[in-house]
Amino acid sequence: MKTVSGVVQYILNMGPSVMLPIMIFIIALIFSVKPAKAIRSALTIGIGMVGINLVIGLLTSNIGPAAKAMVKRFGFHLTIIDVGWPSAAAGAWGQPISSILIPVLLVTNIILIMLKVTKTLDIDIWNYWHMVAAGSVAFIVTQNWWFSILSAIIYMIFCLVIADWTAKDVQEFYGLEGISFPTGSSDAFGLLGIPISAAIAKIPGIKNLHADSETIQKRFGIFGEPMVMGIIIGAAIGALGGYDIAGILKLGINMGAVMMLMPRMVKLLMEGLMPISESAREVLQKRYGKDREIYLGMDAALSTGAPATLATGLLLVPITLFIAVILPGNRVLPFGDLATIPFYVSLIVARRRGNIIHSVLAGAVVITLALFMATDFSPVHTEMLRGVVKFPAGSAQVSSLDMGGNFLNWILLKFSELVKGFI
Repeated sequence: MKTVSGVVQYILNMGPSVMLPIMIFIIALIFSVKPAKAIRSALTIGIGMVGINLVIGLLTSNIGPAAKAMVKRFGFHLTIIDVGWPSAAAGAWGQPISSILIPVLLVTNIILIMLKVTKTLDIDIWNYWHMVAAGSVAFIVTQNWWFSILSAIIYMIFCLVIADWTAKDVQEFYGLEGISFPTGSSDAFGLLGIPISAAIAKIPGIKNLHADSETIQKRFGIFGEPMVMGIIIGAAIGALGGYDIAGILKLGINMGAVMMLMPRMVKLLMEGLMPISESAREVLQKRYGKDREIYLGMDAALSTGAPATLATGLLLVPITLFIAVILPGNRVLPFGDLATIPFYVSLIVARRRGNIIHSVLAGAVVITLALFMATDFSPVHTEMLRGVVKFPAGSAQVSSLDMGGNFLNWILLKFSELVKGFI
């Protein structure tokens, strides 16, 4: 067990920029891609992922301080701090059950593909932390290893099924051929948000409101271009944070840079993925017939290549803080996960075909529900992170939108609490 744990931790410590190319290279060889081409694809994907992470870092490092400034300026007082997905991931990996879950989940995914339960091969090993977190929560509540493993597997099955369900949206709207998103947070928000957005799209007066990035650009000219949209939204967030003119302009330019650079990074990563996706399709169709296909499960971060997704996520940052303050019963102060809201709404935006108005409205409803769940989740969330991460000053309890406000996690938490009485 100690050896397995050491190997798993060593692999995880390499980070997604190294893990992903290794996985891609192995999968490319399995699907008969020539070694030279497999190496080139794997390296291109690794470099693309580095670029995406750099742009996400730019987004996070700017939105985080802006959100903090808004909290301070408006005097928001909530007792549970959203510590963000990095802390939640660290807490998940820090549990004793985590070491054996990675190989178990990999084998489970392969078996489910062989049984035709899913078409998604989840190669985004780093984001297995969502499944590990579900297993860790079950272990904390029940102290039962077998139930913990079962919970992680159930969570994976949900993610794979949702990834299959939304694959056509991902491929058609984002232009990611052969790709699906089995990312836990995106799937959970999408599971709630897609039907909610469909209902919103039927409301008289709202159903005819359509504002995707292309329509905005046509109507407003240069002011509707993604780069300028990013600058305007970033400047507005800076103004809400009480920044001076220089700070507002700097935040605006940085958000414009995010809107401009992210699509280019995603395009680079897709250059590496395409040969493998095509080869996988050919091999499967030769062996199992023309109807057999496979989706490569990737990080929902790829969705941020679409201006509508980034715009929706950025608009929801101040909206989320406002909802948190006025929502009766909520005790969570959103902070650590504000910069990753674009990931959460990725499937909603894809289903609404980039309609920013419908996506923002649906996102606001889902975030409202997520705040209730995150508040309820806080005792177990706090227990999972205790001794693993340093709590913010003055905070007795912590939670997060990504894990605590995640519908799939919350359902499994309630299931664990129910099962506890029978184990």
